[in-house]
Amino acid sequence: MPKPPFVHPGMRLPFALLVTCFAAWGIAANMTDPLVQVFSRIFSMSTLQASFVQFAYYGAYFLLALPAAFINRRFSYKTGILTGLGCAVAGAFLFYPAAQAMTFGYFLAALFLLAGGLSILETSANPFVIAMGPEGNATRRLNLAQAFNPVGTNIGVFLAATLILPRLNPATDAERAAMPAATLEQIQRAELSAVMTPYVGLAFVLLVIWIAIAFLRIPTDRESIAPDAARVQFAPTLRRLLSNRHYVFGVLAQFFNVAAQTCVWTFTIQYVIAAIGGTEAQAGWYLQASLIVFLIARFVMVGVMGVIRPAALLTVMAVAGTGLCLFAATGPGLAGVWAVVAVSACLSLMFPTIYGIALHGLGDDTKFGAAGLVMAILGGATVPLIHGAVMDSHGAALSYVVPGLCFLVVAAFGLFDLRSTRHADAATQH
Repeated sequence: MPKPPFVHPGMRLPFALLVTCFAAWGIAANMTDPLVQVFSRIFSMSTLQASFVQFAYYGAYFLLALPAAFINRRFSYKTGILTGLGCAVAGAFLFYPAAQAMTFGYFLAALFLLAGGLSILETSANPFVIAMGPEGNATRRLNLAQAFNPVGTNIGVFLAATLILPRLNPATDAERAAMPAATLEQIQRAELSAVMTPYVGLAFVLLVIWIAIAFLRIPTDRESIAPDAARVQFAPTLRRLLSNRHYVFGVLAQFFNVAAQTCVWTFTIQYVIAAIGGTEAQAGWYLQASLIVFLIARFVMVGVMGVIRPAALLTVMAVAGTGLCLFAATGPGLAGVWAVVAVSACLSLMFPTIYGIALHGLGDDTKFGAAGLVMAILGGATVPLIHGAVMDSHGAALSYVVPGLCFLVVAAFGLFDLRSTRHADAATQH
């Protein structure tokens, strides 16, 4: 029996272009992670207050995912991708006026529009990758596409570590409060300009990708597209999705997976400074190491999934993630720092694997199902606020109990799928 193709004929170039989108939103997401510490320093905020950076970013993901599903269902995945890229370009360009205004709220608005565009982009790109080839190897194909996301995340962290963090003035909150207003404004203006520069650069990169996709002819014959708005029936689709236990549990698992990932990476810098000292710029290199681990592990996991069921890997990595977080929480120091770095290996396969398992077999409901899984990114908006509050009250080390608990939910989803017979016939094809 011939081996099924990895990607359908005629889809190789669109698949390659989509890979650039996966890298692009990785750049944006991981330039944003250090901004909690950056804005905490620039505006003399508490960790909880600065954590509203992630609330704005992932809150936009939640709010724009469902509109993206309507766009995809009514038109096509290509339309959704172009709409998302357009909004992201506008949001990234807004960092320039935000830097001129020197107002935290303006930066949150720019982040919201940027992230909203990326939400539409991701809601469109992930299920499109699944539709580009046979369903039997969809989870593995999505893991391959998602493997290029950490290429972007490494670039994002590198840009933050070289263009933003070194340009933070080392003055403490007390020293800033004692400065003359004009001196403080001059320092803040230089720091906010450093924040703005890589985002405006990203806007130009996203614009180039938009142009390339706009002029590419992408077949839509494998998509389910409603011929008119009246055919987009949301209520029956929602009832079908809510009655699917695999899907509902998958959304819950994705919520806590994104929560864990956001907490681990957002507060790595604070953990490193508390555990072994140093500046933000020095601690930023441990975040860079985390993303390199994430990148390497994701490609390794794609290979391993050729012989081991994805749910089994998901379960093992989730349990390991809990163990590493608890070790970091109870043993701060250099060993704890490297435990935090190692958590990224556990995270590497989680998002696409949960995504692929949850969407398996949804058929015409896939586009709305994809929206629900992207809306689950709300975990990245809410749980970091809890992590930040625990850090303010109990310290950076103990706060890593929060992502440790999140991983337990992911492990439970993996076990649930392993005990299910739903994928039994397709297990050897993943």
